[in-house]
This record gives sequence, C-alpha cells and structure tokens, in this order.
Amino acid sequence: MNFKKHTIALLAAATALGGCTSVADKELFGYQDPGFGEANRATYAAMVVNPDPQYDTPIPPTSAEHAAKAIERYRNDAVKRPERIDTTEGTSSGS
Repeated sequence: MNFKKHTIALLAAATALGGCTSVADKELFGYQDPGFGEANRATYAAMVVNPDPQYDTPIPPTSAEHAAKAIERYRNDAVKRPERIDTTEGTSSGS
C-alpha cells in the first residue's frame, strides 16, 4: 500500500514538472521550433531592403553655407515660417 502511494506521488510530480519544459529542453531531443529566429530575420530583411538603390532623379545638391544660415536662424529664433497648405477641402451645401 505504501509503495502505491509513492508511485502515485512520483507520477504526479513527473506530470507536473513535464509542463515546465521549454523549447530549449526539447532541442536536446532533436526538436526545433519552426518560428525560431523569425523576428530576427524579419528585422534584418527590413534593414537590407536594397543595398544599392538606383534612383530616377539625382539627389539635389546641398550647400553647407545654406545649412549654416538655417541653423543660425534657428538659434536666433528667426525661423522662416512654412507656407500653410490645407490638405482637405471644405464643402457646404445650402438649400
């Protein structure tokens, strides 16, 4: 009778601990999660979309003097206000 209780307790403990196994434990037995590393591959693919892009129009030339003037205006709080552009049209109907 005492042996039966010990066997039941041992089986219950083994069943409970079986739920604690992870994918790393299963890899020891030859199992590998098919989604393992997917986030890393997706991030890498997003970074390396086109390593040598070819554009139809050339990049416009830049001027260090022009950039320096813009920085100076920013420091002196004399920034040029951008032109306001409305992206929606208002329509009204009257009877």
